[in-house]
Amino acid sequence: MRGTTYARRLACALAVALAATACGVRGSAGSGAGGSVLSSSWGDPQNPLEPANTNEVQGGKVLDMIFRGLKKYDPRTGAAKDMLAEKIDTADSQNFTITIKDGWTFSNGEKVTAKSFVDAWNYGASLRNHQRNAYFYGYIQGYDKVHPQSGSQSAGTLSGLKVVDDRTFTVKLAQKFSSFPDTLGYPAFAPLPRAFFSDHAAWLEKPVGNGPYAVDSYVRGSQMALRKWAGYPGPDKARNDGVTLKVYTDNDTAYTDLLAGNLDLVDDVPASQLKNVKSDLGDRYINTPAGIIQTLAFPYYDKDWDTSGAEKVRKGLSMAINRKQITDTIFLNTRIPATDWTSPVLGTEGGFKDGLCGAACDYNPGEAKKLVQEGGGLPGGQVKITYNADTGSHRMWVDAVCNSINNALGNDKACVGNPVGTFADFRNRITQHKMSGPFRAGWQMDYPLIQNFLQPLYYTGASSNDGQWSNQDFDKLVDQANAQTDTTKAVPTFQQAEEVVRDHMAAIPLWYQNGSAGYSERLSDVALNPFSVPVYNEIKVG
Repeated sequence: MRGTTYARRLACALAVALAATACGVRGSAGSGAGGSVLSSSWGDPQNPLEPANTNEVQGGKVLDMIFRGLKKYDPRTGAAKDMLAEKIDTADSQNFTITIKDGWTFSNGEKVTAKSFVDAWNYGASLRNHQRNAYFYGYIQGYDKVHPQSGSQSAGTLSGLKVVDDRTFTVKLAQKFSSFPDTLGYPAFAPLPRAFFSDHAAWLEKPVGNGPYAVDSYVRGSQMALRKWAGYPGPDKARNDGVTLKVYTDNDTAYTDLLAGNLDLVDDVPASQLKNVKSDLGDRYINTPAGIIQTLAFPYYDKDWDTSGAEKVRKGLSMAINRKQITDTIFLNTRIPATDWTSPVLGTEGGFKDGLCGAACDYNPGEAKKLVQEGGGLPGGQVKITYNADTGSHRMWVDAVCNSINNALGNDKACVGNPVGTFADFRNRITQHKMSGPFRAGWQMDYPLIQNFLQPLYYTGASSNDGQWSNQDFDKLVDQANAQTDTTKAVPTFQQAEEVVRDHMAAIPLWYQNGSAGYSERLSDVALNPFSVPVYNEIKVG
């Protein structure tokens, strides 16, 4: 996603009046709301907060707070556990009967029913609604009719979805997919209330969900106030009165505010502060493994990067990057050089394969220069790595990567950084296909499956395939892996697909990223989940 990772997105219609409690007071522990409301650093999401239209981290944080789906990923292990699902039955990994628990409502009092899920998924899949996560419904029978690759849709709803009664619906997939139930904790599969459809504009201004928090107010560029929903029926009730997400365009400023008592939580400690963070915060600093990988992606819609020799140029660039030196000197034990395209968080049984990248991820200046020359040289004679500049960490590592490339190629102008002001602007340029060279492409897993590190990013037409890479061999292997009824047997086939990514260097893997955070003395029970997101509902204030 949440393409970090990636990183996983608000050219937003959200705008409501700033609540009276919205303005923080210097020295007031930073909550901006007092009481047991905590404040946390944040960035404006790219898109409106529709579950099927949010595929990046900042918007995903909010969806994780205001929605609960059929499954929820355990905040410690990442395992998919039943939340609204009472049971999910299947005899063939293609036809599923889903029964939801009784007693769940949305925060507006409306009952959550089977229709709440079916209507939401049909909306998300429909071509006319332009939802970025529509691809996630692609396994459901009838998707090709509601979201064709070309032309107009010929059906209004997915034929594979049927409401049986208030608590039961069936799902028929176009092919077997044994891991389908484990994907259902992703926000795109959340239920939606009738209010979403009856007054869509009002819902966008103030989203209504069924999670432990409700949106109180949002001012783009300033903050979003979320407050505890007292009537939340789930087992993971909020242990605080709310969270104020404060927008920062510079992580160093957020960190300074934390130290000054003007902010309670920073969930991405900037690289420039890593040398000081332990002495500044002591045991209030968190550094824990997360399902995040940082890569450099390429714009394959630009013919210069889609030539027959371009894969040699990409491999050469990969071998020109001294990952170990960069992670050791800049990131201080919060990053590990990547040797594949997944994450160690998956474990070997889950699909992580240390060393799969092979020599292409080893620093080798001589071979790097040779491959770039054999591939026809750098397009235009120079690569510009585009990144969002609202966090100092990105500037530091991009400069370091370019220095490494320049040294390896013997040309101090071979690589330069190309900053874009904000994350939202950066994502808009990517989704509008305005990249002309490599760009930052962090990926934060949506769910802990190897499939999630590969298919959304590299499958033809996938929701987060921002560079529009396409390879029939890769697609075929992914389809074969998904069709396995035994998930353990699917992993080796997914790894074969990953080898296709390697052979073409579809993206350059840089490093695996830990989750990092720092928090104020007002807070306790602060933790990051395997997705590197604070477990907000468990945090205590005071």
